Amino acid sequence: MISKEVASKVLEKCLVTGGDFAEIFEEDTITNSIGLIDEKIENALGGRNYGVGIRIFKEFKSVYAYTNDNSLNSLLDTAHKAALALGNLREDISVVLNETKIITDINPIKLYPNEVGYDKKIGVMKTAYKSAKDYSTDISQVSVSYSDKDQKVLIANTEGLYVEDRRIRTRLGISAVASKGSENQTGFEGPGGCKGFEIFEEIDPEYYGKEAARVAHTMLNARNCPAGNMMVAIDNGFGGVIFHEACGHSLEATAVAKGNSVFAGKLGQQIASTKVTAIDDGTLPNHWGSSNIDDEGNPTQRNVLIENGILKSYMIDKLNGRRMNMAPTGSSRRQSYKFAPTSRMTNTYIASGEDKPEDIIKSISDGLYAKKMGGGSVNPVTGEFNFAVSEGYLVKNGEITEPVRGASLIGKGSEVLMNIDMVGNNLKQAQGMCGSSSGSIPTNVGQPMIRVKEITVGGRSEE
Repeated sequence: MISKEVASKVLEKCLVTGGDFAEIFEEDTITNSIGLIDEKIENALGGRNYGVGIRIFKEFKSVYAYTNDNSLNSLLDTAHKAALALGNLREDISVVLNETKIITDINPIKLYPNEVGYDKKIGVMKTAYKSAKDYSTDISQVSVSYSDKDQKVLIANTEGLYVEDRRIRTRLGISAVASKGSENQTGFEGPGGCKGFEIFEEIDPEYYGKEAARVAHTMLNARNCPAGNMMVAIDNGFGGVIFHEACGHSLEATAVAKGNSVFAGKLGQQIASTKVTAIDDGTLPNHWGSSNIDDEGNPTQRNVLIENGILKSYMIDKLNGRRMNMAPTGSSRRQSYKFAPTSRMTNTYIASGEDKPEDIIKSISDGLYAKKMGGGSVNPVTGEFNFAVSEGYLVKNGEITEPVRGASLIGKGSEVLMNIDMVGNNLKQAQGMCGSSSGSIPTNVGQPMIRVKEITVGGRSEE
């Protein structure tokens, strides 16, 4: 990685037109991915991504440039061109960097992925494949993906920061398709973590293969879900995707600073049921969305966003923090050096409550149990959303009855938060990828089982 001496010279060049802050983000990343379809390896790809991003602030203005040439001349030229976008030349200034050591590594690694042979990685994939394929005769296709990433970053800025971090992530994905005639249904599982290959000491590929197939098989034999306003129980784990999308993005300073959020200016106000406490925590050891430092070099934090229904904080990056006159919260993230960072979620979840999951189900006389959630769409300004239920069941007189497919949950984030009236004690997190203005990044979503007293359920009419 570039030396302190080189970084200092580049940062000094960044400020020659009156900029008041500059930052260097250097990245050296090795990625591996393997794809298996119907027991055959379709692809095995490896790559390296290297580059340096340079960002300059002048009050509330920002300019970003990047290069994959780390020679001093190239870096100085990139910095100079970026600086010219902000004003006229002035006298150079001096920048002194102080090397910062990460005291505690929250993501210790036992088996670095590049030290593990492809045969072992493929062995894990084939175990997941066999488990899914053998689940039922109606499983017509199974695809398995494996990926790992080893990212080294260096961040230096004109406040004297000079710090390095290394992030290792490993993930398995299993997709199973169940077919009957022209009808197809899919189940998916994607466990992962900020870990090396040792993750498979705790992640059982056989279990996840079977689970993906179970969902596909169950939904293939389900009838269409009726539509209407219903009481709904949303299960733990990936059920948290609704909070992530419909509410979490509206609590990022990226939206709040510009007034593009229903929660802007509402700190200290009640925005959710008193049952709801929501947290974004980038410090959880070895979790999918965790890191020692964010992509501006700030230590990650446990940020309580909502406490007993009261809005306590936002997720804030440096530039939007300036606009809001608030301190950064260790929430700045980016896909790679090709993206300027902004405020993003890490591991975001609704905290455990005191209700038992079985009591939540028993409390529903006529409603829907959304066991697994799928993808959806959200308007970040209004919080209006539409999410598919990938596995759902009708609930009658406090009992889970028949499976139903084609269900979707339609609503507004701010209203759903107020309508959560039971929160279970079975918190679980699940892994996903989140896309926004700074690219696609790994994030955890999570929650215990919750009950929403009323929400619009979209369905399909029986043919």
